[in-house]
Amino acid sequence: MARVVFLLVPQLHLLDLAGPAQVFSSAADLGYDYRLHYVAETAEVPTVQGVSLRADPAWPELDRDDLVVVPGWRPAAHGPAGPLGADDLRRLADHHAHGGTVASICAGAFALGRAGLLDGRRCTTHHEVQDELARRHRAARVVRDVLYVVDDRVVTSAGIASGIDVALHLVATRHGPAAAARIARTLVVYARRNGHEQQASAMMRHRSHLLDAVHRAQDLIDARYSEPLPLAELAAACGVSERTLSRLFRQATGLTPLGYQQSLRVERAEHLIGHGATVEAAARAVGFTDARMLRRLRTRPRPGQAHLTLAG
Repeated sequence: MARVVFLLVPQLHLLDLAGPAQVFSSAADLGYDYRLHYVAETAEVPTVQGVSLRADPAWPELDRDDLVVVPGWRPAAHGPAGPLGADDLRRLADHHAHGGTVASICAGAFALGRAGLLDGRRCTTHHEVQDELARRHRAARVVRDVLYVVDDRVVTSAGIASGIDVALHLVATRHGPAAAARIARTLVVYARRNGHEQQASAMMRHRSHLLDAVHRAQDLIDARYSEPLPLAELAAACGVSERTLSRLFRQATGLTPLGYQQSLRVERAEHLIGHGATVEAAARAVGFTDARMLRRLRTRPRPGQAHLTLAG
């Protein structure tokens, strides 16, 4: 039976721990061979969310089939480097040196860096601390804006909800994709996201503005991205003229309304293709009449220019 050992630190984020723990716990419930352990320097571990956790100060004996996971913490509490002591860092390095797998969630990547496990390896972390990780660990190759990275049994992730994705990936690696899909259904997770998918969706990347009319337009496009949506209808729903909406939309997002819709379509199509759909099937599913437009848009760094009608 493989052990999954979570190394806990004060002021950790509950979801950084709970997401992966739920995946492996559900795997055990379905008959897969996992036993969960929680270790820390002290028996009681406070969390950012105010719930204290119980942990064992003594580590179990590990072998190469076991996994050690370091959940992330609030950087403001300890600084990004975190509070782990030399003994815990040595255990991380030794476990990997003896053939084991070590994983981190969010800021937990800094613990792996301090243990020397990121040197010369690809890695990632939450987008808010990627620059700091690269600055502190210059021998690491930080991959930005992805969900997780696997490099020679060193697994790093963006954290928060992506901890579920990386845990499902680890289950799939060991037991096959059908096992991960079964666990995902148990968790009511729509689909396991691939590691290379972006941390922030198109919906999130273009929402950091204060223009209410544009937010209303985005709400409508988000809900109906796969449908033809005339610019006149969109503008009327937002209470502005077509020309005003086009100007405000570009001012707020750098895109036209059509460009924004196309970015949603391409992002969703990429997700479907990553999960086995053909380009043709993905194109139809997201609202294109055929795959030609999708193929063209996939090669562009940014969606196409404005038209008066948002059409497939």
